[in-house]
Formats: sequence, C-alpha cells, structure tokens
Amino acid sequence: MTRTRLLALTGLACAALTLQSIAPATAATADRPTTGNVQKALAELAKSAKVVGAIGAVYVDGRKAGEGSAGSRLLGGKGGGIPAGARFRAGSQTKSMTQVVLMQLVREHRLALDDRLSDLLPEVVDEDLVERADEITVEQMIHHTSGIPNWYTPELVDLLDFTTYLSPMELIERSRTVPRSQEPGEKFSYSNTNYFLLGLIIEKLTGHSVATEFERRVFDPLHMDDSYLPVRFPGGIRGRHAHGYFPDENGRLRDVDRLNMSYGYAAGGVISTTHDLAAFHRAYAGDKLLTKEEKKALEAGRPAQEPRPGRPEDPGDRRVCGQESAYAVNKGSSSGFNAVSYISRDGRVQFVISATLSTRNTDPALDPLLNKAAEAVLCPGE
Repeated sequence: MTRTRLLALTGLACAALTLQSIAPATAATADRPTTGNVQKALAELAKSAKVVGAIGAVYVDGRKAGEGSAGSRLLGGKGGGIPAGARFRAGSQTKSMTQVVLMQLVREHRLALDDRLSDLLPEVVDEDLVERADEITVEQMIHHTSGIPNWYTPELVDLLDFTTYLSPMELIERSRTVPRSQEPGEKFSYSNTNYFLLGLIIEKLTGHSVATEFERRVFDPLHMDDSYLPVRFPGGIRGRHAHGYFPDENGRLRDVDRLNMSYGYAAGGVISTTHDLAAFHRAYAGDKLLTKEEKKALEAGRPAQEPRPGRPEDPGDRRVCGQESAYAVNKGSSSGFNAVSYISRDGRVQFVISATLSTRNTDPALDPLLNKAAEAVLCPGE
C-alpha cells in the first residue's frame, strides 16, 4: 500500500476491530426494538463466584432504555452497591480509540499506513528493542500482524509490581525476551506491544501525550466527560467506582484498585463509563470519527484470520442472540475488570456491561457469563 494511494483516499482510517459493517443509528420508529430487563440480567451475572459486581446499560436509537447494578463495590458483599454510572477500566476497548487517533493523523498527512517502524521510532532499532523494525509497518501493528511478541504473557504478568511505574519503553523491552513466532505481515498474532509502539508514534508526531490526543480528538468532541487515560501511577479510579481483584501466584485475591496502569497505556488504559463507551461506539458506527471511505479502505488490509472481535483466544465472532453477525462485540479487560460493548449491525441497539472480578480477567469462563447477560437484554425470550 503506497503513500500516494493513502493520501488520495484522504488518509485511510482504521476501523475499530469489531465495528466495520455497522450502519449509523436511525431515528426511533414504530418498530422500536424490544430489550430485556437489565437489572435482572445483571443480578443473574452477579451470582457467579467469579463476579464481585456488575453494571450495565442498554440504548435504543441513542437513548438509554434501561440500566442496572448488581453485586457490591467491594469483595464479600461489602461497600454497598455500585452506582450505575460508575467508572471502570475499559481495557482493550482503548485500542479502538488509538486507531481513531492514528487514522486522523493519516488524514492530516502526518502518517501513512505503510510507514516503517524503524523510520518513525529509530530508537527501537538503536536500543535493539524490536527485531526487524525496518520491515514492520503501521498497518501491521494496528492489525497485530507485525510478529512483535506480546510482552503481556501470563509469566510476565505474574512478575508485575502492581504499584510501580513502568515506562512504555521498559514494557516494550520485556517483549524482546519473548521469541518471535512469525514473519512480519504473515498472520494475526495478538500483541499489546504493537499498541505501546503506536502510542509512542502518536506522541512523537503530535508532541502531546496519548491522553491529550484522546481528550482532543475523541472525548471532548463526543462529550465523553467521564472518560480519561491515566497519566499518574499508581492510582485508583476517580470518582464513583467498584474495586476489582486479581489472584496472586498462590491464588490469594489482591485488591487492585490502586493499580499501575502504566501497563495499559494506548493498548488498554482508558477509564470510562457505560454512557461514554456507548457514545464512542455509536459515533464510530455513525461515521462521526472516521468516514465510510476511510473505514472501508482499511478493511482491505485486515488479515483473514484476524478474530472478529477478539482477545487472542477467541476464534471469531461470538454468536450473540443465535446469529453470528447480529451484534458486533468490542471487548476489553484489565486486572480486576472485564468490560464489553455490544452493538447491533444496524447501529440501533447497544448494550455496555462492566464486571468487577474475583478471578483473572483472562479466565475463559467469563465470556459465556457476560454473553448470557447480554442475550437476556438484547434478545429477550429467545
């Protein structure tokens, strides 16, 4: 893909990994979709020993149609209930926001998808932090086809000090100890390291932090007033929120409220609310952040084997409401939290849910639990 082609298309844009074919929301009509009882669905979810508490909200045609809260703010039923409008860690839903910023930079002719990592961040070559950086493109990092190993492996996570700041470069350096498993551009291989590098590229091109660019390009225009990317570490979530828990190597649960979210950064650091995430995904679906042409152009670069959506263990789309393509799903997790945004393919119906955990956020049992709650809301009676 050449720079000429990119600029001719007014800067190709990257679609959020799970929202490429969604039409913008339409005005409410007589055929208003029916949704289920959010509170009841969350109460069922909170019965699981893996879930401390949960909040969620459903939207139809951009308007809230129901919300709920279940479980407790703290482990063991303590701390009272969680306010339905509480903040939570959005995890890898951050990546969709990073993509938007990157592609707006492409639109501004400050970046091209075929630019090489070695040209954009020569320091990763000088310090031998990324192998074969002269072959790796921005597009490959966006789509997780660069072959750069994921620093966020179970083994390295167990070594994390949850309260000590680690710079993006320090975390990228950790990935250098993990063997490569593929050639650049060969196949999909999920790696948070890609998005740490993309965050550094954003900062170098703009002269601002990723947090500032999120505010300027995403949060402020969409009035996502309760969303932010932390810049001071460690720290708890501002304002009303619940606590998440993460088991140590001996299985003992640690309260990770004051968390070193320097390891989230442009890959998974955003803190948000159900309202704000719904606003983001609705705006994306409605082409308010990137144009149809920009999203369609980048779709051509998506590898066939890339999960839709997904964490690395997901084989592809989840069958929500019995149909593989009925809802797009954008998932995110961090230690103590799991958050999912569902949106119908026509853009009319959304459900955003956040669960605070008493298990690892990578526990494979969580996906079925969250999808069951979503189905009770999105397809009642089925």
